[in-house]
Amino acid sequence: MSDPVFLRRTLSGVTVALRVQPRARRTALECSAGGVLKAAVTAPAEEGKANAAVVALLAAQWHLPKSAFDVMRGAAVRDKVLSVSGEPQALADRIAEWASEHG
Repeated sequence: MSDPVFLRRTLSGVTVALRVQPRARRTALECSAGGVLKAAVTAPAEEGKANAAVVALLAAQWHLPKSAFDVMRGAAVRDKVLSVSGEPQALADRIAEWASEHG
């Protein structure tokens, strides 16, 4: 299984690029046909609330601890890059399996 477009392996885990929609009507995570990861959260984009909601959403969907996530780039914009710490192969396999089921 190949890695999704939004995923990059690193020495300490993986990075995930995604587009966030704060103040959405519902919370959802989807992988578009083009391989873009999109997260919709009901939290507002103020004081890090939307970022915390995105981390909680990804952690729940991928069955990972919230402490494994860190916003690397885009803390104040919709396009973000998050790092996920852990064993790169295991993380990539888990996320690729989720993407194939939800893409």
